[in-house]
Amino acid sequence: MGSFSIWHWLIVLLVVVMIFGTKKLKNIGSDLGQAVKGFKEGVKGGSEGEPDSPPPQVTQAQRSAESNTVDVEAKQKS
Repeated sequence: MGSFSIWHWLIVLLVVVMIFGTKKLKNIGSDLGQAVKGFKEGVKGGSEGEPDSPPPQVTQAQRSAESNTVDVEAKQKS
């Protein structure tokens, strides 16, 4: 009583085919297959990945501007 026989599964399959139709089931299957394939490619490509670009170079003008900045703290008059 706990397990389903082959007849139960055939009836369930027949009801699903009658509700959704074979064309829609085919489309769902192909979409699912493409999604799994895309996921596998993403996981595979993610580990290889392209090398990171080198950090942006700081020019001499930016260095001198950074060295001339002064950090101050603003206070309110009381």
